[in-house]
Amino acid sequence: MRSASITACACLLLTALPAAAQSQSFAGEWVSYRDAYRTMVLFDKYGGAKNLLQNHLQVAPKEKGVLGEGLQLVLNGKTVQTSLPLDASGRGTLPLLKAAYDENAVLAPNRRLGGFTIRPRVSLAPRADGAYEVAELRSACEQALGFARYADASARSRQCAGVRLVFPKKGAEAAVRLRRPDGGEQVLPVTHGPAFIGDLDDDFPIVVYRFGAAERAQLISYNAPLAIVPLFE
Repeated sequence: MRSASITACACLLLTALPAAAQSQSFAGEWVSYRDAYRTMVLFDKYGGAKNLLQNHLQVAPKEKGVLGEGLQLVLNGKTVQTSLPLDASGRGTLPLLKAAYDENAVLAPNRRLGGFTIRPRVSLAPRADGAYEVAELRSACEQALGFARYADASARSRQCAGVRLVFPKKGAEAAVRLRRPDGGEQVLPVTHGPAFIGDLDDDFPIVVYRFGAAERAQLISYNAPLAIVPLFE
């Protein structure tokens, strides 16, 4: 995570969901770009440390099992047309485009979802080598908590408890080890649940690591996680 870049959170709040940018629900099959923009811009304006974080827009269907592969949001305005790929959890990076805002462009999925919600989702930036210093994970979690407290007063009494590594359902298996300073390793158990709190899809492989007193250890993820979610309690 030392060189992680910004590309664009279980007990209470697994992502920073601002009071000023609450989830927006849409019974139909499209959403105003301006509404999506308002859910995302608070993170962009936040002046605190956020270099270890990612901010995504998540499309959360109101029906379970309709995400599937190949889902995209199509941005269509008078002068702006593009497609936004979404990952297996429904997240994508929303470009902050003045022209799309001025034109009040439309965002629509490339297939019917039966209604959906859009949500900002803050997570920890992944490392290409899969090696995470526990101390750095704590620092990233503290950054996420700082933003959560900035965005929502109800998060001010919460503390960083750990992280949740969420893995795709298909492909390489979830495999995470805790590597201690003495070279010993411990395999961390895999459970199943939603990628983010409030998601209907609750069958993602998940590895939970809770922070302890010793932080000179590493988490080694042998396959790339779909998301690394801060755990606040």
